[in-house]
Parts: sequence; structure tokens; C-alpha cells
Amino acid sequence: MDPLKNVGFLLKDVTRRFTVRFEQHAREISLTLVQCKLLLQLEKNEGVSQARLAELTDVEPMMMVRMLDRMEADKLLERRDDPSDRRARRLYLTSKAKPLLEEVDRIAQLTRAEIFAGIGKVEREQFMRVLERVHENACALSAPEAAAPPQTTDPSPARRIRGASRAATAK
Repeated sequence: MDPLKNVGFLLKDVTRRFTVRFEQHAREISLTLVQCKLLLQLEKNEGVSQARLAELTDVEPMMMVRMLDRMEADKLLERRDDPSDRRARRLYLTSKAKPLLEEVDRIAQLTRAEIFAGIGKVEREQFMRVLERVHENACALSAPEAAAPPQTTDPSPARRIRGASRAATAK
């Protein structure tokens, strides 16, 4: 049997199980996976707009507003006016978020350790190299130039036949 036959299933199942385990740990610190993603992305992108944060975290804009409202009420972030656009607001973490970010990092490390239990350093590094190359391939396939079929000036044989038959019918 071809071992690659189940690659899609395995990738999806490992991702699902990794996420479930991370969420179990996140509940211990009263956070959801989405809140963790928001905190981590805000740490990397302070001053980002709500719309951009929604894109970065793949969260629906309406859900984003509710999450940010809750996190602002908990004093984990603040919204500040955008100096270049008075209609827009920029997002910034507060000092209260710092310890939570450290906890998110701790539970991410714990989850990785649990998932990679019994797998040596060399195997982990090799796995990551292969996974990164697979990711690069997948990204290249979803790039706009890869998604659009190449444009040719010479119509396909089927198109030429249909065109010729239409011309003959029109006469």
C-alpha cells in the first residue's frame, strides 16, 4: 500500500488533535484558541487594524468585534485612534496581556512536547524540513499565477472544432 495515500487524512487528523489538546490547556488559563491567536498576532503586529487582524487570524469580522470588545473589557488590549484615518482604530496590547502571552507560549511548548513525545531531535528537524517544503509547494499552488490557467492565442482543438461547426451551421 502507498503510504502517501493517507497523507491528507493524517495531516487533517493531527492538526485537529493538536488543536484540541492546545484548547484543553488554554482552558486552564481561561482562554480560547481564537483569543490565543489574537494575542499572538497582536504581539507581532501592534498597531494593526481590526480588519487586518481578522485577515491574519482567519476570524470573521463580526466575531472579531465581539472578541476584541471582550478582550478590551478585560484590559488585555486597547483601541487607539488612527492618526491617518479618523474613522479607523488601531489595536495595542496592554501590560496585562504580557503574562498571558507567556502562558500561551508555555502551553504551546507543552502541547508540542506532548505531540512529539518519543520522537528524537533529528527526526523532529527532518520532519519540519519536509513539512516546510510541502507547505511551500501548497502555497505555490494557491498563488494567483498558479490558479489561473495559462492564456494561449491558439485555441484548443475542441474549441477549434466547436468554432468550425458553429461557422458551418451559420452558413
